[in-house]
Amino acid sequence: MLARSPHDREILRLALPALGTLAAEPTYLLVDTAMVGHLGTRPLAALALAAAVLGTLAGLGVVVTYATTAAVARLHGGGRHELVHRLAAQSLWLGVGAGLLAAAIAILAGPAWIDLLGGRGATADAAARYLRIAAPGLACAILGLAAQGWLRGTGDLRTPLLLVLVGNAVNLVLNPLLIYGADLGLDGSAIATLTGQLAMGTGFLAVLWRGSRGTSRRPSAALLGHLGGTGLLLLVRTGALLLSFSAASAIAARVGEPSLAAHQIGWQLFLFLALVLDAIAIAGQVLIGRALGGGRIDEAVAAAHRMVGWTVALGVLTAVLLLLLHDPIVSAFSDEAEVRDRADAMWPLLCLMLPFAAAVFAFDGILIGAGDARFLAIAMVVAAAVGIPAMILMRDAGWGIAGVWGGIVLLIGVRLAGTWWRFAGRRWARPGAWRG
Repeated sequence: MLARSPHDREILRLALPALGTLAAEPTYLLVDTAMVGHLGTRPLAALALAAAVLGTLAGLGVVVTYATTAAVARLHGGGRHELVHRLAAQSLWLGVGAGLLAAAIAILAGPAWIDLLGGRGATADAAARYLRIAAPGLACAILGLAAQGWLRGTGDLRTPLLLVLVGNAVNLVLNPLLIYGADLGLDGSAIATLTGQLAMGTGFLAVLWRGSRGTSRRPSAALLGHLGGTGLLLLVRTGALLLSFSAASAIAARVGEPSLAAHQIGWQLFLFLALVLDAIAIAGQVLIGRALGGGRIDEAVAAAHRMVGWTVALGVLTAVLLLLLHDPIVSAFSDEAEVRDRADAMWPLLCLMLPFAAAVFAFDGILIGAGDARFLAIAMVVAAAVGIPAMILMRDAGWGIAGVWGGIVLLIGVRLAGTWWRFAGRRWARPGAWRG
């Protein structure tokens, strides 16, 4: 049991609503996976391909959240409240631009992307159709990510939770009605997700518009340039991360459809659990940014150590629970014997990875909150350069899906080594309300 710390209450106040929000976001695909999984192996494999594309684009969209959170938290800590409100409108423009770009990529490049991932025939056609239906919802989701960044920076993590829960509730209700009731199958799942994200995006747009009241709502080249500069570095970091994720799906697809379906189950669970474990890292972004913005370096360092301890403890607990609940979890996603057999092969690696991944999430949150985006970009590119070839080599050595996940574990290990080294050196702890 961790000893008490004066930072625990504030970490808990920020992390609990962040936990709800982060856990709710991947619930869209978890619900889809559970519902579609009982339609058979081919629909589940098609969903895996579409989810790899949507997940990559949405993950790239997360950079607008991280860039905005760090900037707003520092300004908030430094008492620059007028500038904080001006950033509400800039977050809106940033989110709209990034969302429309991501939706266009999903529609126009989706079929070619699916082909690169190993999709073929009717499975690839179903995946491409899912993308076309879900693309407008992706634009709304990325707008929501920009709004979440601004709200987190101000310390408001409850509003994002409420709006994300509304979107998930819509998706949860519509999924069985459209998939089974209206007999729309995979298309019904896409429509349900689209509807939920439209509802959520509308709410976030209203929040940003109100937040910018009393200030200029016109796009500002200077402010967008500052957010964009940080965002570009984080885009490199996140792009390398998601390239690794997509590569894992492509390599699993070439092992066979049962392996791809099993990978989809394991990967969606990992993303779900990763975001849950990332809740304390979100609290870290706010607390570190606020403390450094106010010039309180010792407070930032003490809070950072506390967040690492709590996140790793949660990672260990989660790994133990996954080991104990292996059979009922896999059974909830698929009745196919081959899929369950392949899931059994990668399960120990998933569980082994979680405590180490938890530490990585904590260090990431601390460095993002400090605005240390340049180092994060370099460290992730190095990790991807090690992890992706390892996945291919282990698969070709005859390890199949276990080899793919062995490469993922190695990638996490490289990331852990790099972020721990940066954290221990304290070069990230630079005070000031506006880090260039």
